[in-house]
This record gives sequence, C-alpha cells and structure tokens, in this order.
Amino acid sequence: MVDVGDKQITQRLARAAGLIRMLPATLELVAQGNSKKGDVLGIARIAGIQAAKRTGELIPLCHPIALTRVAVDFTLDASQSLITCEALVQCDGKTGVEMEALTAVQIALLTIYDMCKAVDRGMVIDQVRLIEKQGGKSGHFLAES
Repeated sequence: MVDVGDKQITQRLARAAGLIRMLPATLELVAQGNSKKGDVLGIARIAGIQAAKRTGELIPLCHPIALTRVAVDFTLDASQSLITCEALVQCDGKTGVEMEALTAVQIALLTIYDMCKAVDRGMVIDQVRLIEKQGGKSGHFLAES
C-alpha cells in the first residue's frame, strides 16, 4: 500500500457512473417492480453501498476508508432500454474515494444482472467510469462528456 501517513486530511469526493443494457421487457419488469427476486433497484442500491464500504477488502492495495456518505442512484431510459447507475462517495481523509465509487457502481450493476438473469442473460454492463473527483493534492477532476 502507498504510505499516506504524511498527507493532509481533506474532504474527498468521487462520483462514478455506468450502465446496463437489457431487453425492453426486462427493463419493464424492473420499472414495475415485478421481478421474482423482489425490488431490483432497492437491492442493487444496498449492494452498491455495501461494496463501497468494503472496497479495501476487495481490492488488495486499497486503504480501508471511513466513509461519511455513499449514495447510489439509478435512471431508467426506456428509449434505449438501459439503466444508468451513479454513485457518490465522500470522506474526510488522507486518500481519495475513486475506487469506492467505481466499486459501488460495478456491484450495483452486477446485482441488477444477477436479479434479472433468469429472464435476460444478454444484458451488458458498459461505460463504467469516474465522473468527478475532488480533494487531495491532485485537486479537482471532471471527466469530459
């Protein structure tokens, strides 16, 4: 692990996003809450939050971080038959939370896949990326659209 002992404690923020493409009928099941496994987006939100909190256990060289906020939100797009996931993660610490935000998105999208795979094995997770990062020595990063 990188030594962060001499770094300043600053407010850290990271936003990540990604999407999952699916059949229109699958999106309709999710939107109506008719999945046999239950509330797909509610469960995926909890999975994303849990994943952000456990990133240091999942990725070998990540520091365990005391997070102050994790939010996972979804947007359904019927015209393109996809769900977008965005995660916002914050802490006051010596290292950033980019990996926590990216992990939250990946696990939330994988949870959607898991809950819907019985009706649509062709779903595709795509475009997982860092959108924004604030805090620390490197300052502010905002991805180009």
